[in-house]
Amino acid sequence: MEDAMYVAEKIREPAQINAVALKAYARVADAWGLSLKEAAGLADMSESTWKRAKKPDFAGELTKDQLLRLSAVIGIFKSLELYFSEPLARSWFTRPNTGPLFGGGRPVDTAIDGGLPQILAVRTYLDALRGGA
Repeated sequence: MEDAMYVAEKIREPAQINAVALKAYARVADAWGLSLKEAAGLADMSESTWKRAKKPDFAGELTKDQLLRLSAVIGIFKSLELYFSEPLARSWFTRPNTGPLFGGGRPVDTAIDGGLPQILAVRTYLDALRGGA
């Protein structure tokens, strides 16, 4: 039992959490076909930091805001994958949208401009669609 506790403690180390979040976020950015500028903006990083962060040996710190952004974006990706079929699930975030949160803009642009509050609003919006609320 002690071994399991030790492993659980190790997994909670910030560097490991950051590595897992960055790897998952990089996969989402690739799946959506985000540009370097879009992926960096969505994560609230400079383009040079995002380039470094994508590498497996990245040792930089993520702020709480950045970690929340990555988590919420990964949640958006999961919601889209559950709610829509291909290829819409992969293109929804980068297509113009007339929904109330987007005003004809692309969800990715409104998320970059609106920061974490808008990213969370998109996540909530998709969860409501999925739940039929």
